[in-house]
Amino acid sequence: MTRHVWIDASAGVAGDMLLGALLDAGASLPAVQSAVDAVAGGAVRIRTREVTRAGLRALKAEVEVLADDPSHRTWRDLRDRLKEADAATAVFRCLAEAEGRVHGIPAEDVHFHEVGALDAIADVVGCCAALADLGVTSVSAGPVALGSGTVRAQHGRLPVPAPAVAELARGWQVSAGGDGELATPTGMALLRTLARACEPLPPMVLDRVGVGAGTRDPAGRSNVVRVLVGAGEAPVEEPPPAGREQSAVLLEANVDDLDPRLWPGILAALLRRGASDAWLVPIVMKKGRPAHTLSVLCSPALAGPLREQIFRDTSTLGIRHSPYGKVALDRGFADVTVDDTRVVVKIGHRDGVILQVMPEFEDVAALARRQDRPERLVLQDALAAALDAGLTVGAELGMTLRPA
Repeated sequence: MTRHVWIDASAGVAGDMLLGALLDAGASLPAVQSAVDAVAGGAVRIRTREVTRAGLRALKAEVEVLADDPSHRTWRDLRDRLKEADAATAVFRCLAEAEGRVHGIPAEDVHFHEVGALDAIADVVGCCAALADLGVTSVSAGPVALGSGTVRAQHGRLPVPAPAVAELARGWQVSAGGDGELATPTGMALLRTLARACEPLPPMVLDRVGVGAGTRDPAGRSNVVRVLVGAGEAPVEEPPPAGREQSAVLLEANVDDLDPRLWPGILAALLRRGASDAWLVPIVMKKGRPAHTLSVLCSPALAGPLREQIFRDTSTLGIRHSPYGKVALDRGFADVTVDDTRVVVKIGHRDGVILQVMPEFEDVAALARRQDRPERLVLQDALAAALDAGLTVGAELGMTLRPA
């Protein structure tokens, strides 16, 4: 048996709302405060009070900051402060990576602004501690209301959902749900890190319900997050993903009337345009015609431009598209030297540990041609050079890689 929490975020989600709901479901406030003190050093106090939201009783969690705190923190600063708070570290890492993608900078350099303040640390650490105190072994959530309109940020007004919220919501079922900002970056990062799936309420023996309140009390809508806690059957365990989960789109087209000499250039152009991968599969179509299926895997943001490129560069009359999830390692490039020649090596890594090492074959082939040697031997030399440089599977990544 497992102890499961299902999060109802149909009215939105924020860190303080989720914390209030978990405390309302029976999590110990002293236990939560102790966990927060271990990170924040007694600089914040969590208080609770009962309120109503559109006539519904709820618990409002409020964080009182007892000490001055810099309003700007980088992910590196927060990671040092969190130390052994593993779940909270994962939440902030998720948020840093989303903010980095939005602003086009490395996650290490992301400045969290108000998200880096002590009250946000209390929300994240508090939620993780509350789940542990409730004995929760698994979490899932329903669709999330993101809101609509605009919100004021440090650099001016932004559309709702805010860019970081939209990035964090990729691959999750969402709706507008109402006016204003209904989901915050901290709330979405908590949900995406802690919840295993977006799903309807799963079968379980329900024993606790918690309702957490947001700050506003808009007319006609209960501004709350609910958590439903109960016991259910243990799910079949799957091995953890080897990297970061991402949303993807698969574009496919069957083509039977294109000069096959054009395909190498078409595949190369799609990859240059940003496709994650592109490939051909030989097929037989109606009337026994030999043909190819063109498959292109890409991010949702590139699906439209790449679809137009396929229409432009091939003779297809239609393109299928399907949403997919994928798990991708973080990756980057390093240089090694083989016989006084630079060879680029691609590194796949996770949490600072190298999981894949492979020399770029074009560099290997070019060096093999210059030396009039078999490519397989030059490839072995490149792998040996990578090993000498400490780039080996299972080793800690001790250098900064060039972006892939």
